[in-house]
Amino acid sequence: MATSSFQNDVTSPSVDNMGSLLSPTSAVAAAVPRSSALQNRITSVLSSSYADLDIRDTLSVLDERGLQNTADSRRNLRLDVQQELFECNGEIVRDFGKVAEQLQRVGTAIQSLNSSCAEMRKHIGTANRETGPMVEEANTLLQDKRHVETKQQLLDAFKAHFVVSDADLATLTSTAEPVDDAFFRILTRVKKIHQDSQVLLGSENQRLGLEILEQSSRQLNAAFQKLYRWVQREFKSLDLENPQISTSIRRALRVLAERPTLFQNCLDFFAEARETTMSNNFYAALTGAPLDHDHPVMGKAIELSAHDPLRYVSDMLAWAHAGTVSEREALEVLFVSEGDEIAKSIQAGIESEPWSRADEGDGGLAFDGRKALQGLVERDLAGVFRQLRQRTEQVIQSHEDATLAYKISNLLIFYGSIFARLLGEQSAPLETLTPLADSAMRSFRALMRDHVATLHGDLAITPDDLHPPEFFVEALDTLKALMKSYDISIITTDHAQRAEGFQPILQEALDPFLTGCENIAKRMRSPKNHIFALNCLIATKDVLRQYTFADRSSELQPRMAEHEAELTEATYTWFLHESGLHTLVDNVARVDDLSSSYKDPNQLASIAQQLDAFLPTATEDARSFLGQLEDRLLARKIIEQATERFCEEFEEMEGLIVQADDARAAQVNGEVEGEVLLREVFPRTGDEIRVLLS
Repeated sequence: MATSSFQNDVTSPSVDNMGSLLSPTSAVAAAVPRSSALQNRITSVLSSSYADLDIRDTLSVLDERGLQNTADSRRNLRLDVQQELFECNGEIVRDFGKVAEQLQRVGTAIQSLNSSCAEMRKHIGTANRETGPMVEEANTLLQDKRHVETKQQLLDAFKAHFVVSDADLATLTSTAEPVDDAFFRILTRVKKIHQDSQVLLGSENQRLGLEILEQSSRQLNAAFQKLYRWVQREFKSLDLENPQISTSIRRALRVLAERPTLFQNCLDFFAEARETTMSNNFYAALTGAPLDHDHPVMGKAIELSAHDPLRYVSDMLAWAHAGTVSEREALEVLFVSEGDEIAKSIQAGIESEPWSRADEGDGGLAFDGRKALQGLVERDLAGVFRQLRQRTEQVIQSHEDATLAYKISNLLIFYGSIFARLLGEQSAPLETLTPLADSAMRSFRALMRDHVATLHGDLAITPDDLHPPEFFVEALDTLKALMKSYDISIITTDHAQRAEGFQPILQEALDPFLTGCENIAKRMRSPKNHIFALNCLIATKDVLRQYTFADRSSELQPRMAEHEAELTEATYTWFLHESGLHTLVDNVARVDDLSSSYKDPNQLASIAQQLDAFLPTATEDARSFLGQLEDRLLARKIIEQATERFCEEFEEMEGLIVQADDARAAQVNGEVEGEVLLREVFPRTGDEIRVLLS
């Protein structure tokens, strides 16, 4: 718009007033003001910002109209714009007229609605006045209905929680109904009712609480009596060998434990029944007679298959051990597999049965799962161990065999250690097996002493071959059997304890026989007594060193060394006598003795001849001399020691002979012609002797 005005103002004078501008008079008169106005206009145009939004919108509108920059368009632009503005204003006025008409119609409708609402308010007020009493009465009835419904809900909830239906009561107390999941479910509910009824005792209406408490107590007592009788019936037909023991009986025991008296009665009944069953089974295993035809005895009877008394006792102990293990495993499933549930139930039962607390001191009702399990197993096997004790005592008393008695004692000790690990150190089976083991050991000692007492005749006989006598060989054989039995039956691995435990056996089974051999040796002459003693001691040592716990080397070795020294001395003496050198050794200690005793060289010549005859076979003769010594290595050692000593003695005699010849030569001033030197008649040297005796 500013541009159009500017154009109109500029173009009009240039076109319409071209004549006046060109006239000289007007030009001079208007030159100065025209110039100022033009400058101001140009300045205004140039100072205008075409970045203004209004200018830009104006220019865009002009572009849309498609106007040409002509004189007519510039002259008519304002008029056209004003005309359009008028037309637009007229349209707006017409539109607002229509709106006014619509508003009038809306006002008329609102007045009509106000009239209708006023009329309705009148009718509502009239209706409220007429129906007010009925509404109040209806509200009262509705409130009473809500109270009745609340009381009905309370009554239904009370019945659902505190009242047991006749069908459930029959399931709980009737013996004709089975003890199943429904029974335990109802029993749990009645116990909950009994517990919750105590809450009612704290309310204003205590009579209701007392009645429910009394009724639930009667129901619980009847239920526990039913459960007690059912458990007893189940115990009669319970098969503990069945790996799938019914879960119902375990659950029943856990629940019955809440009545400690009934639970203990069931345990007593069960123990008696199991004792009878186990005793009958043991008797059937012994004799082969089945309890019934439906359950025959598997395998041969122990009395028929075990001809050896030790095997007989071993089979009985093995059966008792197997029965104990199986009984313990089965009872663990019944009484221990549920964890501490039974103990918790018994504790709860003691709290509900105050009169039972007086029996807690004797342990009758205090339930420790493991302890009760061990006690129950002991009671179940009491009959088995009574029969075992009787039959084992018969075996011990009817066989006069010390080895058998000792083996039975070790066997009983071995099984006693097994039962101690199973049932504890103070268990009833140990109270049975320990006296039996002691009885067998006493029988062993008595039989050994009786056997030693019967050896007086054998102790008076001296063996010609100097070998250990027959009674001693038998004693060593018996000792081997005893050591083997001790080795396989002893449990401890401590060497000192094993050795200490076997010492009493050695005192009974070895020492009396060694003493008898020593007494025999005392009646012999040397060297036979030493050979005989060494043979016995060596045989003893060889037997004892087979087991470390019986080794007595530290005790036997000094005695053997003593006899070895005596036998070496006897062999040395034999060398002197057989070689003839004993006459020199006995009579010559100095050079003067040699000169005075053997002035005649023929005497030494005879000794030399005897020595020469002895030397070629001296070693073989010495072996023959010690031929009855059973240890060849020891015999060789003794011969070597005696030979060494003989050579040393010979060298000493040789030195004296040489000194005697030197002394004789000195007496005759070196003139020895015609004299026979001792060395000439006794020419052997010590080296020659060592070579010949090596």
